[in-house]
Amino acid sequence: MATTTTTPAESHLTREEVARLAKPKKSPRARIGMIASYVGMGLIVLYCIIPFYWMIVSSLRQPTEGRSTEFLPNPPSIENFQGVFSGTNNFGRSLINSLIISGTTTVLTLLFGIVAAYALARLQFRGKAFVLWLIMACSMFPLIILIPPLLKMFSSSPPFEWFPYWINTYQAVIVPGLSFGLPLAVWNLTAFFKQLPVELEQAAMVDGCTPGVAFRKVILPLAAPGVFTTAIIVFIGAWNEYLVALTFLQAPERQTATVAISKFTGTTGFDTPYGTIMAAGVIVTVPLLIAVLIFQRRIVAGLTAGGVK
Repeated sequence: MATTTTTPAESHLTREEVARLAKPKKSPRARIGMIASYVGMGLIVLYCIIPFYWMIVSSLRQPTEGRSTEFLPNPPSIENFQGVFSGTNNFGRSLINSLIISGTTTVLTLLFGIVAAYALARLQFRGKAFVLWLIMACSMFPLIILIPPLLKMFSSSPPFEWFPYWINTYQAVIVPGLSFGLPLAVWNLTAFFKQLPVELEQAAMVDGCTPGVAFRKVILPLAAPGVFTTAIIVFIGAWNEYLVALTFLQAPERQTATVAISKFTGTTGFDTPYGTIMAAGVIVTVPLLIAVLIFQRRIVAGLTAGGVK
């Protein structure tokens, strides 16, 4: 019978030293791959952060230094932020308009998207895959080709005399926003509902719940990460929307923030408003950035839903 002997030097090794000796050494190729991955991630982070950094720096310069290429404002100034809300910019009202349109679009998208996604996840019927494909295909049309027919429809032009006049109304932007937000919501939430066991609803109904109560009190709370992720994505898309708002909201008191920024005249009315535009961009971007950073765990949980069986 073979026996193993330990030398005195080996018997005095600590646990940490044994674990370090037992850990396999990485090959040079593995080390190069790890270094390359870190370098790649660093470049991606820089690519995303540098434009935002430049926007902040440009917003803190003097209005007369809009073309400056210095990496730090010298001296810093908040005059551009004051100019955003001064003069004829009417930016405060534009922010309210954007909030109303984005919030309403998000709420309606979730209301219809949750119902449709739950039905597609639970009901069995012929052609369900085709329905899902058709819903996603609806979001593939370029927005620019939809503007002319929507403009004729919303302005009650022939042959749409029967349609109400929607120019300079919120619904002229909300309804097209639904057509682009709903496919994403239905597709994302369908995958999320499919991973929830149907036995949860059956157990709730055995305890006396109706199907509606089981969905509201059992399924919907468990689907909160997916619902929240969908809400954030839809809200950001509606908040950043420009082309539809520029076409249908022509009155200054109805313009959204993105449209108002494109029409800035500067703090004096004669200068090129680089700094004012950058300051408005910071004001529009920072709230979304803060919301994403606060709820990033829920967003990641929702995006990865359905990826693991």
